[in-house]
Amino acid sequence: MIITTTPFVENREVSEYLGIVFGEVITGVNMLKDIGAGFRDMFGGRSKGYEEELVMGRNEAISEMEVRAANLGADAIIGAKMDYEVLGASSGMLMITISGTAVKLK
Repeated sequence: MIITTTPFVENREVSEYLGIVFGEVITGVNMLKDIGAGFRDMFGGRSKGYEEELVMGRNEAISEMEVRAANLGADAIIGAKMDYEVLGASSGMLMITISGTAVKLK
């Protein structure tokens, strides 16, 4: 499945618009990763635990959107847009959403 942020697929024509599709993931970071991130926040540096969680969540959201588009019979998803939000009173949850338009190509 082709997934693109552009409103078209290069050298292909859209034959049918099937609707907007979404992928959503809400994930939490465990306490040990959170403690490590707290130290990095104080002293500087990258948080590998948070970065790994972010990559995993992003990939899951894309896969979920792709499955939903495939269930509609789509060949591609155009205009994909991803967003990240921090949730919860302690900001311990991360929501990753992606949306795009499922299309059939000629």
